[in-house]
Amino acid sequence: MSEVRYRGEIMPRSKGFRRRTRSLLIRRGSKGLTPLLHEYKVKDKVVINIDSSQVKGMPHRRYQGLVGIVEEVRRRSLMIEVPVGGKIKRIIARFEHIKPHAEGLRSEQAIER
Repeated sequence: MSEVRYRGEIMPRSKGFRRRTRSLLIRRGSKGLTPLLHEYKVKDKVVINIDSSQVKGMPHRRYQGLVGIVEEVRRRSLMIEVPVGGKIKRIIARFEHIKPHAEGLRSEQAIER
């Protein structure tokens, strides 16, 4: 049913973009500038980590914590290919919602040595 009873009255159920995100989008400490200043390249692995304080360029909550590959670098955002089930989804997300994958950082450090 799409309605909820609240104090005897019928209220419509919310169908918004951020519904059921109370525990998912809680801010946990500050991120700093390091993830924003990181220069991403095509084929880099990244983790989608939604920052609830930035609403612009926020991917859907179902992609929280998934690892994807950078397909295109734009001025303020990235296009990321994320495997979901048997499909590959393309997501456009701003830099605030993305951080580099730890595996990719380790391989870059090995190359520098």
